[in-house]
Amino acid sequence: MNATTLQRPTDLTRDRLESLVKRVPGSTGNTWKLTEVYTGDVLVELPQSSADDIAKAYADAGAAQRVWASWPLRKRLKVLKKFHSLVVKNQYRITDLIQAESGKNRRMAFEETCDVPMGTSHYIKRAPSLLKDRRHGGPVPVLSHSVEVRRPKGVVAIIAPWNFPFATGISDTIPALVAGNGVVLKPDNKTALSPLFGVELLEKAGLPRGLVQVVCGEGPDVGPAILQGADYVMFTGSTDTGRIIGELAGKHLIDCCLELGGKNPMLVLQDADVDEAVHAALFGGFGNSGQICMHIERLYVHDSIYEQFRDAFVAATEAMTIGAAYDFGPDLGSLVSVDHRDRVASHVDDAVAKGATVLTGGQARPDLGPAFYEPTILEGVTKEMLAGSTETFGPVVGLYRFTSEDEAVSLANDTEYGLNASVWSSDPDRAMRVARRIDSGNVNINDILATAFASKGTPSGGLKQSGVGARHGDQGLLKYTDAQNIATLKKQVMEPQGNQTYAAYARQTRITLRLMRKLRIR
Repeated sequence: MNATTLQRPTDLTRDRLESLVKRVPGSTGNTWKLTEVYTGDVLVELPQSSADDIAKAYADAGAAQRVWASWPLRKRLKVLKKFHSLVVKNQYRITDLIQAESGKNRRMAFEETCDVPMGTSHYIKRAPSLLKDRRHGGPVPVLSHSVEVRRPKGVVAIIAPWNFPFATGISDTIPALVAGNGVVLKPDNKTALSPLFGVELLEKAGLPRGLVQVVCGEGPDVGPAILQGADYVMFTGSTDTGRIIGELAGKHLIDCCLELGGKNPMLVLQDADVDEAVHAALFGGFGNSGQICMHIERLYVHDSIYEQFRDAFVAATEAMTIGAAYDFGPDLGSLVSVDHRDRVASHVDDAVAKGATVLTGGQARPDLGPAFYEPTILEGVTKEMLAGSTETFGPVVGLYRFTSEDEAVSLANDTEYGLNASVWSSDPDRAMRVARRIDSGNVNINDILATAFASKGTPSGGLKQSGVGARHGDQGLLKYTDAQNIATLKKQVMEPQGNQTYAAYARQTRITLRLMRKLRIR
């Protein structure tokens, strides 16, 4: 492993960054020192929003939303088409911002920027069909019908995490806007720059100013105010925080979508291509330095190929480069903060103290930067260890053996989480059979996570303690709408007619119900 020389991009100037953060309301005068993760240098002072600032953000977004919702859908989509072009044009600038604020390597930062145009393109295509009025039959054939009308929720709160600030903050904003909503976006303090630039690009594309508001602050300080003003909440983050968000949403009688934590398994069956599985496990365990909700922390390998896989995986891990660089050199970047580095280290130390073996890694790398930590492979991890049961969210993978398909499935499901899983086999039918048995909202066959997450036409969410609801797919847009039912009856026939008794009407109704079922009308 080695480091590369750090050269900060020229567009990360203090003046440029201050122009981004000035849109954040902060009447208290309190600020957050937003740092370059690689070095610990302060990049800019980020304003912190008060409850009054947040209330005003909702009022302003609501006023703009009423105008935006009145626009024909084709006019709204025209803005988003231009936004798509602006994102692609500015991808490297966005990549620079993501790297500076999160510390991830350039490959991961660039791939994060790809998520936004992919999602935008998908919903530009799907929106006309999903949001159009739909006519349905009424209770009385011919004489009645109903129309399903999709109405925007109003102003949506989007609470984005630090690990993918641009992808979650802006990608979740897009379908909310397509549906006609306003947005109050709260990024994490550590990673507010890239979503702020995303909002700037939206406005350059023609989005009404004020429709998307950005507020900042620590969760306990601003969370209650954000939930109080919202008509819907999209949250991505930890399961513990998700429970709080869900409770507050219920208190305010608003709906929410929660993508939460994971302790994701990878199953390598005995007929898997070992070389391909090893290569994929590098990204699965160590992509974004393990700071991906869908990354792999539990790696189960069939006993017949375990030693072969283990030795190759250790060797490939030790060949990875780790360092701070604004180029595509290093395979791994930094963890997001010193505090998070210490948390990851505590999981490894706990595992070792309780009998686990470090096959490689297991050390902080202060020589590379304040928050760097080596990619780490553990053997002998048990559920009594933090690394065996709790989401580590770092470059730490536990290796396990299994001897049968049933055992593999049982081990994969032995967790309170159910966000993502990965199955490797040269037999597609077998892989599908195993995948269907895993309690996970996403399962990738012969891939780690990208195939599932990048399939924008299919909902992506978690089971068990990994979340409620989903992003992507038709559900990812329709969740930002309310369904209004407008029903029309051409003639009053749902009651006795003329001198007909109710008993006669009831007999007639029973005959009609049987007939409708036979004719498959209802």
